[in-house]
Amino acid sequence: MENNENKENQLEIELSEEIAEGLYCNFAIITHSPHEFVTDFIRMMPGVPKSKVKTRVIMTPEHTKRLTMALMENIRKFEEQFGEIAIKDQQDAPIPMNYSGQTGMA
Repeated sequence: MENNENKENQLEIELSEEIAEGLYCNFAIITHSPHEFVTDFIRMMPGVPKSKVKTRVIMTPEHTKRLTMALMENIRKFEEQFGEIAIKDQQDAPIPMNYSGQTGMA
């Protein structure tokens, strides 16, 4: 009987191949209203002054807070295993347009 109850409470999630590949984003803009948080994920590339939003995620405030708590827990576990994640002072760090690397020619 308990096995049947466990199966009834399980959520089945499908992950398509396209979504499983993921999207690399290195910049996010977060806005909010009384009813939702909107996060735009962007990929900025060196030498490209205009970037496009790659995906937008809209969540309720409660789900946003739950996601934040889950991220903080995972960051804690990551840092226990691999060491502290260093963050530069955001006020002094401009958005990198060239990744501070050298420009090559082909």
